[in-house]
Amino acid sequence: METKQHTHINHLVHETSPYLLQHAHNPVNWYPWGKAAFEKARKENKLVLVSIGYAACHWCHVMEKESFENEATAKLMNDNFVCIKVDREQRPDVDHQYMDAVQLLTGRGGWPLNCFALPDGRPVWGGTYFPPKQWTSVLTQLSELWKTEPEKLGQQAEQITNGIHRNNILQLSDGKQVFRKPDVDKALSLWRQHFDMKWGGNTGAPKFPMPSNYRFLLSEYYHNEDKSLLQFITLSLDKMAMGGIYDQLGGGFARYATDSHWKVPHFEKMLYDNGQLLQLYAEAYRLTNKPLYKKVVHQTADFLKRELLSPEGGFYASLDADSDGGEGNYYVWTKNEIDRVLGKEAPFFNAYYSISASGNWENGKNVLFVQQDMEKTAAAFNLSLPEAKTILATSREKLFSIRGKHTRPDTDTKILTSWNALAISGLLSAYGAFDNPEFLKMADKTANFIKTQRMETDGKLWRARRNEKEKVPGFLDDYAFTAQAFLDLYRYTFDEQWLQSAQRVIRYVQLHFYNKNTGMFLYAAAEEGAAIQPKTEITDNVIPSSNSAMAIVLSQAGIYFEDNSYSKTVRNMMAKVYPSLLKNLPYFSNWGLLLNHYLYPTQEVVFAGKNALKLSHEFEQHYTTALLAGSLGESKTPLLKDRFIPGKTLIYVCENKTCKLPVKTVKEALLLLRK
Repeated sequence: METKQHTHINHLVHETSPYLLQHAHNPVNWYPWGKAAFEKARKENKLVLVSIGYAACHWCHVMEKESFENEATAKLMNDNFVCIKVDREQRPDVDHQYMDAVQLLTGRGGWPLNCFALPDGRPVWGGTYFPPKQWTSVLTQLSELWKTEPEKLGQQAEQITNGIHRNNILQLSDGKQVFRKPDVDKALSLWRQHFDMKWGGNTGAPKFPMPSNYRFLLSEYYHNEDKSLLQFITLSLDKMAMGGIYDQLGGGFARYATDSHWKVPHFEKMLYDNGQLLQLYAEAYRLTNKPLYKKVVHQTADFLKRELLSPEGGFYASLDADSDGGEGNYYVWTKNEIDRVLGKEAPFFNAYYSISASGNWENGKNVLFVQQDMEKTAAAFNLSLPEAKTILATSREKLFSIRGKHTRPDTDTKILTSWNALAISGLLSAYGAFDNPEFLKMADKTANFIKTQRMETDGKLWRARRNEKEKVPGFLDDYAFTAQAFLDLYRYTFDEQWLQSAQRVIRYVQLHFYNKNTGMFLYAAAEEGAAIQPKTEITDNVIPSSNSAMAIVLSQAGIYFEDNSYSKTVRNMMAKVYPSLLKNLPYFSNWGLLLNHYLYPTQEVVFAGKNALKLSHEFEQHYTTALLAGSLGESKTPLLKDRFIPGKTLIYVCENKTCKLPVKTVKEALLLLRK
């Protein structure tokens, strides 16, 4: 059936990654990453092309159409190279090593990433997107050089490999650091110079939501009550929620805004962003009680359930930016379309969402975004606030219904363990803020999917898996975020199986990823015979670094299990990155969250008794930085030992392993928490 429908078929046809399957019928004889491709390269003495991208990548699609679907170009590639296609989201370890090479060679990186390598995998030359003529020229020159002067490429590979090794040497301190609040205040004042006090976020464009940045700043505000900090946080979160980066009709955030106003998104929607932003807005709501944040959390959770949730309980990776042959076509509108659908309600809707006849974007198209308060727009149309809200709600429903009939962007149906874990933590934070059982139900189902489909009895994780033949090993982010998700599930349910599951994951990481030479964890367990060793990821970006996430997990586990070895490892890790954090706090903000455990009192709140869960749910609706534990009866968990008294439900507020006298109400417990 397949061969009748398609002129070409290559080795990607048996893969599960939608990105790889998109290329399964290219005339290029693509191989997946693995031994078979490199054995073929050695046997035939050919250079290897490693071409890396991902399903939601616009320019990846462009290069495929221009070059990889071209018969003549494909022949040139097949005759002279062994060609490997890699999904960067499925194999970030491979992406790391070839991205490092291209950045070393060209000073820049991005996707699509095209890197040429020797038959042993060592990179020799590369770049990102190549227009068709330039691509054929590159192919011709490199294949000729390999035939005539292979030793030159061998020398180049040696230089690049050495350069990558040098660049991957961590700039870590000796670990004998003293953590001081004035140092962090100074680092924060340097960061403040880049705050955009008109539009939120950091100054300039493009603008990325950076969840761990704002989560750190929320923690800072909680401890210090600096109103200017809260003003910046709420400005940023308000502008993101009102901007085009937020899907005003269907909920959920796009990956970034191309401008400085959060107005025009790059329209792809990723699971990892939305999972983290759920957590951020839920935490911000606990601190501010802003109705806008409640709306964002509920709409984003609805988006995840409606558009990314698989039948088995895992979440798909992303939605493409493109549909109907262009970027954003699914989401944008002409004024005529809106007028036709909404009729007499259109003028107010258009005014509120910045719609114009000429378009607020390009080619007469409009992105829905909000520039002023609803009260002002309503007053201009002589509408009461309830009338305005009703008109907007019914108008959004009508347009959303029409949009559902448009050609939908493709879904990348990979289910990645680490991104699913981020979604679990986000849903649980939403559950804590709003006590909505639907959020807990979704989180529990996804956690059980990971536990039964992606986890072995010894704690080993698979990043992606279909069957025994096709499975991708877990990387440090898979382990760190999954362990955190399990700890969070314990926090919100007091079900100790999740504590035990987290401990199994942690022990596996300690055995297979810990690097005694650096005191940090490797991103990947080293592959035998790998040309380049795995890197150690310490810098926080849109996704927190796997080492900072692992350090936070160990910090919490050290308290839950009263295990000082965990606490020592964490203290050492924190000390080693401390000087770097002080120089560039925005890119160490998840480490900053951990650092606050050393700068401020470390507090635990323990609930014990038959109403423990009920009281903890009431407690969770307030923002705190305390660690929570609890049980409805006797428990063997060290933190809970001897807390249970039959017939009573008590709350213990503890600080640095010393507990105050127990209290019976959440109000009393909150008063005992010392900022």
